[in-house]
Amino acid sequence: MGSPTVALETKSMIKKTEVGLDQSWGLDHGAWSVVKHLYPNADVPIIQMSLDYYQGPQYHYALAKELAALRKKGVLIIGSGNMVHNLSKVAWDKFNVDNFSYEWATEASEKMKQYIISGDHKPLIEYGSQGKAFELAIPSPEHYLPLLYTLALKENNEKVTLFNDKAVAGALTMTSVKIEAA
Repeated sequence: MGSPTVALETKSMIKKTEVGLDQSWGLDHGAWSVVKHLYPNADVPIIQMSLDYYQGPQYHYALAKELAALRKKGVLIIGSGNMVHNLSKVAWDKFNVDNFSYEWATEASEKMKQYIISGDHKPLIEYGSQGKAFELAIPSPEHYLPLLYTLALKENNEKVTLFNDKAVAGALTMTSVKIEAA
């Protein structure tokens, strides 16, 4: 179920861009595939924000900072995507092989995890200049940008942990990032 109240509050706090509201648009797979496991009874209000595909990563990182007030009010913010997500390179015949990863996917994933754990977000924001492994890992940004939203909201006194750190079919990673009070 949506929350028009939270949606209006979110719209009012964002100054960087114009925010439109649409109550007829359902949740896409990036939202419902995650929240259905967290809240199987669908008994919490959920709003989903669309990504402006035409804006660069620094724009998204800065926009996310404007959402900090929601977090301070106890709103759970989830960025759903994949750090490595290249469907054109997926080894469909290896889908059931546990933790199968191409070299470039492993390289990109390991570097990303180092940057996340160390709190060095700049190379993650500037992913386009990080070399061939990142280029292959992020051929289009829609699955990657949600990571920048969550990292932008991390405060200095918070701890980052990684879990579900698995490669799938060579060209996907399921790594999850959790940010919580230390």
